[in-house]
Amino acid sequence: MSAGTSQDPFFQQLFADRIGGANYGKGTAIYKFEKIKRAKRKALEDYPDRELIDFGIGENDSMAGAAVRERMQAEINKPENRGYADNGVGDFKQAAARFMKNRFGVELDADSEINHCIGSKTALSMLPACFINPGDVTLMTVPGYPVAGTHTKYYGGEVHPLPLLAENDFFPDFDSIGDEVWHRTKMLVINYPNSPTGKTATKEFYAKVVELAKKHEFIVVQDAAHTVLTFDGDPLSFLAVEGAKDVGVEVHSLSKGFDMIGWRIGWVCGNPTLVRAFADVKDNCDSGQFAAIQQAAVTALDDPSIPDGVREKYRRRMQKLVATLQGCGFDCEMPGGSYFLYTPAPVSAHGGASFANGEDASQHLITQKSIITVPWDEAGPFLRFSVTYEAADEAAEDALMAETAARLNDLGLVFSS
Repeated sequence: MSAGTSQDPFFQQLFADRIGGANYGKGTAIYKFEKIKRAKRKALEDYPDRELIDFGIGENDSMAGAAVRERMQAEINKPENRGYADNGVGDFKQAAARFMKNRFGVELDADSEINHCIGSKTALSMLPACFINPGDVTLMTVPGYPVAGTHTKYYGGEVHPLPLLAENDFFPDFDSIGDEVWHRTKMLVINYPNSPTGKTATKEFYAKVVELAKKHEFIVVQDAAHTVLTFDGDPLSFLAVEGAKDVGVEVHSLSKGFDMIGWRIGWVCGNPTLVRAFADVKDNCDSGQFAAIQQAAVTALDDPSIPDGVREKYRRRMQKLVATLQGCGFDCEMPGGSYFLYTPAPVSAHGGASFANGEDASQHLITQKSIITVPWDEAGPFLRFSVTYEAADEAAEDALMAETAARLNDLGLVFSS
């Protein structure tokens, strides 16, 4: 243990290295989302009469459907739902199996090939515990959701990043991986429709992933949180590709496609041995999601109009946003899916402002025009716009787009050629 200051409590020396060790809490770096929050507060203070235009929110703006809420209301009063759900109730697993068959054409055994999770985030945090020992590698696409990588490092593993670049059509370049990394790789985590790039997977891509998994002997985790929000065709499950169930699992969520943000319900499905390993770890981490929530989720999964309606709402909003940003000079196009639009950041604005990266550009939009975006700089300077802003109806959406265009055009943004 390193020495601390005399003012430190004794336990300052006890913090695990994975969260900073003896220096835990003493860092000065500010997480980008905290920077955004601070800039938002300052914009509200400096311009109290200027409404924030928030394209940074990464969660649905609508409540779960009335039928889902009514089912929840009924289920919370049933004595059979009061206890621990442990590894899930049968009704939910069967509903998930029906959904996988009806939506993707994937046949799954509800008992052995599906297990619920308290949202996909917890599943992604637990799966590394099934496989990662010190020195093992998890391959992860960047930019992306970091949870599986964070927990890989917690177990002494390493994360090998696979940048998602426009020149590779936002697919990972597997040819860039050397033999030494392949030899230590235990897991590949992918996410399609991808957050934040909006790229959707193809059967050919998934087939390549299966081929590589068998060749190099690693397991595949496909994060399908946005899969219902597919705009460029029918949504595709990784498990619909031949051989996928031999090598991996898919993680689903009812948050984004069903307006059930905050309900914390999803499922892991695929290879039965991998699902069982997840269940064993899960059994030592939680006691299951409240059974009433699982029963309400059954109503959602069995009603195809719910995800269809959510998808069409965000498709409509995305089309409007793309048109608006294109009119303001942004180089963007309709994404294949997700409610995120990932677009190159401007490099400067009138008045002499220049931006070294996406974070600089994002801060400028917030401070100068109260427009909230999320910067991503892991694979080049980009901004992420979300179409989950609050708007009561289509007229309100159109008004917001008009105001966005007016503010952006006033900035005189310049983009690289």
